[in-house]
Amino acid sequence: MTRSSDVHGLIPVLATPFQPDGSLDLPSLRRLVEFQVASGVDGVAVFGFASEGFTLTTAERASILQTVVAAAPAELPIVAGVAAVGTRDAVEQTRAAAANGASVAMVVPPFMVKPSPAQMVDFYGVVAAEGGLPIMVQDAPGPTGVNMPVSLLVELSKIDGVASVKVETQPTTPKVAAVHEGTADDFLTLGGQNALFLLEEYARGAVGTMPACEFPDLLAPVLRQWTAGDAAAARASFATLLPLIRFGLQPGIAWSIHKHVLVRRGIIASATVRPPAVDADAATLAWLDDILTDLGLLS
Repeated sequence: MTRSSDVHGLIPVLATPFQPDGSLDLPSLRRLVEFQVASGVDGVAVFGFASEGFTLTTAERASILQTVVAAAPAELPIVAGVAAVGTRDAVEQTRAAAANGASVAMVVPPFMVKPSPAQMVDFYGVVAAEGGLPIMVQDAPGPTGVNMPVSLLVELSKIDGVASVKVETQPTTPKVAAVHEGTADDFLTLGGQNALFLLEEYARGAVGTMPACEFPDLLAPVLRQWTAGDAAAARASFATLLPLIRFGLQPGIAWSIHKHVLVRRGIIASATVRPPAVDADAATLAWLDDILTDLGLLS
């Protein structure tokens, strides 16, 4: 069976579990994938910004993808992040992702030297033509410093092999709407930002969301209520999650927060992060425990 590249719905970005010494913890990664599947996700993603992908070696990326592929159902879409500073590197990363079982590549624009719009069209055209995977454009000016206006995203959507975009430019909702309205029906628009504006994005044309991975079992029912047409119930359910969503968006410690939640939920063994990420301090974690207690996730 060919693994699906259909990126509709809930597609969490997996944390990368490390052992206390900083080495990969593949058994925890397998449990993390199993937790996503049991929660009813529509796909999973690796090497996104929430994955500490900036700390991983090429060999580690291969091991991670192989572990995720082995633990996920055969049809479940697997999105691999590609963050390169040049076209050749992006093609190489995309080919490696394809070789190790990914079904979609989520590609940020080159960011070391800020490209012009024409250069970005050329960049995505080459990666789509030579990388061997359908391409999701990641519009994330916060971490990359690269602005991608709606007109550019519309132009990129016309490239063969560029199939979707993840919009993370604040405010996300009007940009999601503008991209949705300006592109063909088969071009898919998704949201990110830890699902902070999930329902507003869905109301304006988004077909998926890619949050962090510690609460898919809580987000999946919200999306089921929304797609069933019960917007009031979806809003009420979503409102209870906002303290946790907000807490996981803190610059510098977001990676630590995601992992501490996963440890407290018994899914991964350690909350270790790799530098330059840092651990959250004790007072912050005490507030996190209050949030989890309010959600019924801690006794």
